[in-house]
Amino acid sequence: MSEDFGIMVCGHGSRDEGAVREFAVVAEALRERFADREVEHGFLEFATPIIREGLDKLVARGVTRIFALPGMLFAAGHAKNDIPSVLNTYAAQNPNVEIIYGRELGIDLKMIRAAGDRVQEAIARADAEFGKVPMHETMLLTVGRGASDPDANSNVAKVARMLWEGMGFGWGETAYSGVTFPLVEPGLEHVARLGYRRIVVFPYFLFTGVLVKRIYHYTDVVAARHPDIEFLKASYLNDHPLVLDTFAERVREILDKTNAMNCKLCKYREQMLGFEGEVGMVQESHHHHVEGIGSSKLSDEDFDPTAHVHTGHEHDKEHSHDHSNGHEHEHSHDHEHNHDHAHHPYPHADHPLGPRSMLKK
Repeated sequence: MSEDFGIMVCGHGSRDEGAVREFAVVAEALRERFADREVEHGFLEFATPIIREGLDKLVARGVTRIFALPGMLFAAGHAKNDIPSVLNTYAAQNPNVEIIYGRELGIDLKMIRAAGDRVQEAIARADAEFGKVPMHETMLLTVGRGASDPDANSNVAKVARMLWEGMGFGWGETAYSGVTFPLVEPGLEHVARLGYRRIVVFPYFLFTGVLVKRIYHYTDVVAARHPDIEFLKASYLNDHPLVLDTFAERVREILDKTNAMNCKLCKYREQMLGFEGEVGMVQESHHHHVEGIGSSKLSDEDFDPTAHVHTGHEHDKEHSHDHSNGHEHEHSHDHEHNHDHAHHPYPHADHPLGPRSMLKK
């Protein structure tokens, strides 16, 4: 393959201006690592530039082969469905442009090491301020975004186990910020009963935003109920050098033709337990109505952790997805906005530890 290419980094977007700025750092880091390449970035929703505008900028500078990278930790709805749909539409409208889709960051030892650094930083700060607590008396709660895709959710649990075992924590658990279960508050209430002196809460997220603020909010809520336990809030991944190295590696995988997504546990290809009705669904994006509507400055005062909570039942009309680009595609429900498009219902929308738990008050 010719090395005549440009790079497009595709993100979800956020109402939080800080998250938008942090995402732009990834594009800048790739410009430094691939100094002779054109690099742009864009978002599915809320923030600008949108993905199409980033692609337009590359094409206007003469780029006809574009490596598109999903700025996602795992391959759930946005990486499997929404971004490929936008890219396929653009490619159909611009037949002289070749777009090659890259792989999500995924389970990668560099990412695990970056996560370990963030957790260790929180522990070191607490040790210096409050004194050391043995690791066997400390437990780790790893918090993922949460999706209606069991493969993506299970990857968060795998990261949690590798951190727990690798760092020698006394115990480890997994929770999610939305869509699935357990959510952060019930997850924290569960681990608070396990008898550990210190609980480290680690958001396995790339950037800040509404969901990370939600995680920290519920950590404070539960910590106030358990003053005898020391709760530590670790930082999210952000611009850790190993994260940026992983993005660069995804570019090199396209060059080496080794960028295939792992579809062995794809709920659109295989009969996943509990998701049997979603095999072979048609690929389409659902973000057109919120493309580029703008982010905002979010403070702790105006953050409402129960705003725009989707329980799954307001989506009573199914939509479908296909595999035209060779990937599985599905779209999760926790979008930080109200919308009227339809989703395949999440089978555990009524789980008592899931999104409905945020509405109980």
